Amino acid sequence: MTQTTSSFLTRGIRALVVIAGLSCGLSVMSSGTAEAAAGWSCVPYARSITNVDLRGDAWRWWDNASGVYAKGQAPKAGSVLVFKKTRQMSRGHVAVVREVVSSRKIMIDHANWSRDGKVEQKVGVIDVSPKNDWSKTRVWYGPVADYGNTTYDTYGFIYTGGGDAPKAQPDARLYRASAGAVEEEAPRKGPKAGGKTKLSEKSLTDKKLRHMGTR
Repeated sequence: MTQTTSSFLTRGIRALVVIAGLSCGLSVMSSGTAEAAAGWSCVPYARSITNVDLRGDAWRWWDNASGVYAKGQAPKAGSVLVFKKTRQMSRGHVAVVREVVSSRKIMIDHANWSRDGKVEQKVGVIDVSPKNDWSKTRVWYGPVADYGNTTYDTYGFIYTGGGDAPKAQPDARLYRASAGAVEEEAPRKGPKAGGKTKLSEKSLTDKKLRHMGTR
């Protein structure tokens, strides 16, 4: 074999190795971003921004956390709020506490609530329970810029142990919402302060609820 032929074969082998390496990289990347590409549901999203490692439908997290994580009725930054299932929300819902504003208000990060597969950050949740134990809540609903009149029962909070705000957002495609304002790439106007909205009762439609709390 001549030196020229040997050199050619060496370059060819190196090229094949590089191509194979790139293919593996693409496969790994595709696997790692599959959830984000398809849209987030609340369970995998909550896992991705906390240290909680639980499986199953969202409402089952409360029982599944027993003996593994501490639980309670007081909000704490970084904890996971577990919503009970309902007829419309058959798999329940989970959200991660970003900030405790007061004894009756928190800000959360969650997914698949106002819009299918979308992530929302800094979303207001208020406690309307008689005993201030967060067993009954109302959640800010971006599309109508209102908390509405729908009450969502919850089990309480699962504590992750860190006491920190949620980890860095894994997906840049966000639908940002906050109490009093809705912000998107092109901000939408909400109802005037103190004004009423005809859609306040429709804080979650059946269409939205069917997709929430998936494994």
